[in-house]
Amino acid sequence: MAKVKLALHGGTPVRTDLLPYSHQHLDEDDIRCVSEVLRGDWLTQGPTVLAFEQAFAEYIGVRHAVAFSNGTAALHAACHVAGLKAGDEAVVPAITFAATANAALYVGALPVFADVDPDTGLLDPASLPDLMNWKTKVILPVHYAGLPVDMEPILAIARARELIVIEDACHAPGAVYRGRNAGAIGDLACFSFHAVKPFTTGEGGMVTTASDEFAAKLFAFRTHGIVKPPERVAEVGGWHYEMVDLGFNYRLTDFQAALGLSQLRRADDLLRLRREHAAYYDRAFSGVKDVAYLREGRDRRCAYHLYPLLFEMETLRCDKKTLFAALRAEGIGVQVHYIPVPDHPYYRSLGYDAASVPGARRFFAREISLPLFAGMTERDREDVVEAVNKVLAAFRR
Repeated sequence: MAKVKLALHGGTPVRTDLLPYSHQHLDEDDIRCVSEVLRGDWLTQGPTVLAFEQAFAEYIGVRHAVAFSNGTAALHAACHVAGLKAGDEAVVPAITFAATANAALYVGALPVFADVDPDTGLLDPASLPDLMNWKTKVILPVHYAGLPVDMEPILAIARARELIVIEDACHAPGAVYRGRNAGAIGDLACFSFHAVKPFTTGEGGMVTTASDEFAAKLFAFRTHGIVKPPERVAEVGGWHYEMVDLGFNYRLTDFQAALGLSQLRRADDLLRLRREHAAYYDRAFSGVKDVAYLREGRDRRCAYHLYPLLFEMETLRCDKKTLFAALRAEGIGVQVHYIPVPDHPYYRSLGYDAASVPGARRFFAREISLPLFAGMTERDREDVVEAVNKVLAAFRR
């Protein structure tokens, strides 16, 4: 492509309206389902939440699914019921949203940051043994961008040391690892239904597990730690309840669950559209020497919550700040996922140092997420590719 004047330098942008990196995809059935609940008797703590939990458990292929107010609450709850507490440690990848590591802090434990593969952003299982000691109780692998982590060696390490594995599958409903759905592999798994996720309840989350014990604790934790033991209710009276744990008010509403149920019915279609857009990007960038992208491999399928494009900055005459600004100026709403968690000021104040995770720093230095969502048009994705090629041509050495 011949060099043309970038919008950043006063040229004509590829598009005048900003294409966001993600966006919810709602239809009339979604609106109808929510309206029906709003016109009904239950806004919260009603039957629609239970129906959503049952449908989601079936979709993932697990015994239990417990709904929460958001993905962060789900992570907090999973860490709590896993028994993580003050004096314990949880291994967390350095590339993730801060909520993954924060969940360990919420229960008084400390996150220990594992390095990631600089080409995928996924936790490197080879880094685990050197990070573990008698304080280690939990491993929290993240299916970054919807691409499953290599879970087999992680599970082997966890079983040998009697550790709990909590999958952070907030990016990954619909992702598959060696024939099993993400969220049905570890002891517990957490999902997010935020508006930018593959399907949404607006805000919302879920914890999945095969364990009856974990499920019972999760149900109590999301409702102030309160239970209604049938035998005590029969003995004392129908009004009776007992607080057996220090829980939180982390409940999902029925009208949110109605949206989740409606979206879940077409989850496969939404996922198919994301994969089609990602495949288009893959083809467009397969021969471009300045960039790389995530690859699924034979043993896993990606849910494509994100499309991270890795720029080989050594081949460009600009820094990442300028590259990001140039793409935005062309009307492409790129984003970065994520700043390595130990590099945040709060974590630095606790003594963490991002220099300890060179793979994460390498990944972050190259990563910019391109727009990817089910409602994108063919023209949208063509604009993205045109803008990337335009910016690369302008800055290529």
